[in-house]
Amino acid sequence: MCVDDPDPSLAGLVPALIDRLPVLLDEVRLALEEDWPDYARFLAANSAEVGVAADAALNRLVTLVTTSGADGGVEGELFEEIGRIQWRQGSDLTTLLSAYQMGARVFWRHVSAVAVEQRVEPRTVAALAEAVFLFVDKLSSSSARGYVLEQSEAAVTRERLREELVGLLLSDRADQAAVQAAAERAEWPLPDEMAVVLVEPDSPASHQALARLDPSNIVFSRPPLLGAIVPNPSRRNLRRLSTVLRGTRAVVGVAVPADRLPASLHIAETAARLQRSGVLVDDPVFTADHLDAIIVHRDAGLLDALRARVLGPLATSSPASRERLSETLLAWLRHMGDRRAIAAELHVHPQTVRYRLAKLHELFGEDLDSPSTRAQLVLALAWGPPQPVRPAAGVMPPGTVGQPPRTDFTTPRR
Repeated sequence: MCVDDPDPSLAGLVPALIDRLPVLLDEVRLALEEDWPDYARFLAANSAEVGVAADAALNRLVTLVTTSGADGGVEGELFEEIGRIQWRQGSDLTTLLSAYQMGARVFWRHVSAVAVEQRVEPRTVAALAEAVFLFVDKLSSSSARGYVLEQSEAAVTRERLREELVGLLLSDRADQAAVQAAAERAEWPLPDEMAVVLVEPDSPASHQALARLDPSNIVFSRPPLLGAIVPNPSRRNLRRLSTVLRGTRAVVGVAVPADRLPASLHIAETAARLQRSGVLVDDPVFTADHLDAIIVHRDAGLLDALRARVLGPLATSSPASRERLSETLLAWLRHMGDRRAIAAELHVHPQTVRYRLAKLHELFGEDLDSPSTRAQLVLALAWGPPQPVRPAAGVMPPGTVGQPPRTDFTTPRR
């Protein structure tokens, strides 16, 4: 509310309050010392500047009483900057606003006392009370606005710096000094080890899971990749990751130092491909648990060539017979020739196992006794069903399976 016909006694109010400013500010400082010692020290160290600001505030107070609705003016800008400083120092906004309220109570006690001494009319005293707390509300709003703006701007800057850091971490051409500098700019302590997490980019569940990750993780979107970088993935962290990521068909790469993260990413991408093709069925997939399958399937052309090469003796069998012989051969390799265990796994009679093994020895000959051949057969059979075997040029006849295969396939250069 405003005073339509200003009380003449208001003219003497400001000078009287200015005379009391040293006592008023000292009382505010003492009130701040117990719960807000930092603010109390600030008042003590900047008493002259605070006195000038308080002088301006007193004049603003009278303006509010007589005009009802004057803005915060210069004080608004000042207190907005105070809010920004509060955020930059990592302090809580409510602490600052509580200090404002306490200061307002002390200030009003002095204003009301001087108003009584000056015989200010009751309606004007009421207007003064409203003006004091309106003024404090405006200053609080200015500080809150500054705090939120600084927080928002800092978040945008941090995200930009973290995007730059992710780009360096996932690049196999980044200099480690540049990575360290980028991590410092992004305020992300570079861990001893880290792991990359990949999720399905088009899945709403994936985005929800990433939002639930600990803030220490860096979430990134680099189409077609969507995921996060997890610092120091301990067993406890991995268990939590498993819970958060379940149902998203995520892949968690192996933990590596920063300079090895691009290689870990490539392994995770391979694992994601194998998950989509059904070779890996875990959800989420932890690549450290499936390195054997990833190694075998990393180059599909090489694996197909190996299967065509070592399983060539089965090519002349019918599809149904080839399937039965393949599963028997794999069980024989897995159980090291134990026929009872083979029969139990395949749910067939031991005599059936004996018949099939005789057939396999007939097809493969003495190569089944070769450790090298057995190793190659394990690679060809143990991770997913083999592709149909077709007789082709270069397939060695029975008795020569253990020789190194000749192939034009090579491992892609990284």
